[in-house]
Amino acid sequence: MSAHGDVDMGHTVAGWTGTALALIGCTGAGAAVCAAWMPGVWLGLGLVAAAAVVTWVLHLAGWGKPGGPRPRTEWDWRTRDAGARTGHAHCLGCRAGRRAAAPAPGPVRGAGPALGPQSVEPAGQQFEAAPIGRA
Repeated sequence: MSAHGDVDMGHTVAGWTGTALALIGCTGAGAAVCAAWMPGVWLGLGLVAAAAVVTWVLHLAGWGKPGGPRPRTEWDWRTRDAGARTGHAHCLGCRAGRRAAAPAPGPVRGAGPALGPQSVEPAGQQFEAAPIGRA
């Protein structure tokens, strides 16, 4: 048992790589502030930004983990995430990094049987915005 109990801490290649790069960037930027060297500050901050991008790319490549607990067999930090190819359901990084699947083509208007009365809105049921100040 670890010091954290029997839980999945989410240690992954993406997490360790991003953390190491961000630590180096922060250390470099801090040293540059102490030396009053502005280009070094910007280089360090640039490395911190690069750490975020590298972590995101590694997550999309399967070296990260989905949100929530994983099965105990996948706790090793070198285990690739099998579900990363299709993207994780509630993952902001996956939604930003992958194009949404194109919606299935629906029926073409004018083709096929006519719409029944239950699918047609009655006239006068359109939404009208109320003027500002009135509810």
